[in-house]
Amino acid sequence: MARLVRDAALGAGVAHSELAHLPGLEPETLADPLLRVPTATLVRLWELVAHGSPAGAGVRTAETAAQGRLHVWDYLFTTGGTFADGCRDAARYLPTMTDPGAEMTVIEEDRRLTITYGIAPYSPAAVTVIDEFAMALMLRRARDARGPGVVPVHVALAHEAPKNHRHLIEAFGTRAIDFGARTNSVTFLDLDTEPPRPAGPNDELALILRRYADNVLENARPAAGWHGRFRSEVAQALGEELSLELVAQRMAMSPRTLQRRLSDLETTWRDEIESVRHERAGTLLRETDLPVQSIAGRLGYTDARALRRAFHRWTGQTPDAYRRTPTPHT
Repeated sequence: MARLVRDAALGAGVAHSELAHLPGLEPETLADPLLRVPTATLVRLWELVAHGSPAGAGVRTAETAAQGRLHVWDYLFTTGGTFADGCRDAARYLPTMTDPGAEMTVIEEDRRLTITYGIAPYSPAAVTVIDEFAMALMLRRARDARGPGVVPVHVALAHEAPKNHRHLIEAFGTRAIDFGARTNSVTFLDLDTEPPRPAGPNDELALILRRYADNVLENARPAAGWHGRFRSEVAQALGEELSLELVAQRMAMSPRTLQRRLSDLETTWRDEIESVRHERAGTLLRETDLPVQSIAGRLGYTDARALRRAFHRWTGQTPDAYRRTPTPHT
């Protein structure tokens, strides 16, 4: 979801520099399905989308969400034995692709199936665009699963009615749209009229996809905030010409801003360098067989003696003695 909304923000004219300081948008983070982008970053992206393209921004973002864009969630949604089965999988595995605070439910009553989608009370700009995007996305996936002619019989949106909602009538294909509802919902009629298909390879694929999704949910973890990213940048730059200016440039902020943020955390550039070197030295000594001279070079020291002095200051031990000391769990 973060990749999709980031691209929507860029498409709405938001500058790359305006996104660079948001934690969780680093390429390595977005490429890892186990890392959760901070909710605050996702909400800010939606605000930028709404600001850059206010009328119908949510619907237009949903139009860019081609099948597969939202990874395993898309396939689980659209390949169920019945449409209702796919909806239930989509509700269960919603946290694989978006903020775990969002909630999707599936209600079957008579011949109607209703999908609801609720979010926390974010800023009004973000809420409006998310509401419209979520319902437009549900309709798009219904059409992916059951054909382009699918039209909902009712749509409810939690935000207040805009001055003009013609774009929503056109997007949903119905005038049965209410605003100010308790939660967002879209209702379909008779999408499972065809007979159930026989069991086959698709059932095995669905099982594999569910196991993969379960693994994602079990092992997902938050992406590092800006301080974690800062320390990662420092660690990568230790063997280079490390400087405040270099790290600030890589984080798309001025040196003064970086110093101010460190001060807000009651730390300093010098203290952070010491801390990162200490952490990296311990890791390299425990997990590699590199000689102390090589480790010193990787940490930006001129020679092994400088590392030994620093390491003794941190731990009261020499690097060699530390390496020989059993770890607590052994």
